[in-house]
Amino acid sequence: MAKKNAGEGDTVIVKKYANRRLYNTSTSSYITLEDLAAMVRDNVEFQVLDAKTGEDITHSILTQIIMDEESSGEQMLPVSFLRQLISMYGNSMQAMMPSYLDAAMANFRENQGKIREAFEKGISNTPFAKIHETNVAMMRAATDVLMPGTAKRSEKPAAGSSDEIAALRKQMAEMQKKLDELSK
Repeated sequence: MAKKNAGEGDTVIVKKYANRRLYNTSTSSYITLEDLAAMVRDNVEFQVLDAKTGEDITHSILTQIIMDEESSGEQMLPVSFLRQLISMYGNSMQAMMPSYLDAAMANFRENQGKIREAFEKGISNTPFAKIHETNVAMMRAATDVLMPGTAKRSEKPAAGSSDEIAALRKQMAEMQKKLDELSK
């Protein structure tokens, strides 16, 4: 596995050559996609550049790592999520999705230990039950606004959260209206 030799906080530069090989400039060695995945897990900042053009191709390399992980191991991304994600391309809300997903994942990672503990104890017996209900309600409201007709109408929101859902739906509808006006 490739370790970072650069000082803490430095971004490791990885060059991708036409022969599909990846070269870690910090360790002066060739690495694999598995090494890059390990670097992500170890919170090592890196940037992948096309060796010929100098273009930043980090996004496509990270996407390739996800594809490899999904095809070779236990799948983490549900088909319904993938379908919804694909349907967002070309949607007026597409520009908001990266920051929304980034914030949602950052929030999840920040609270990962608390969430794990809550599920081990049983979510209903902890103070995190309200947070969980609010997050679920927010996701349902966002889904209703972003992709009308895809939410299951038979599911009922948690008791006491209908006002929150209504407020979230109203906010999302207003945001959708503003975005639609801007895109005209």
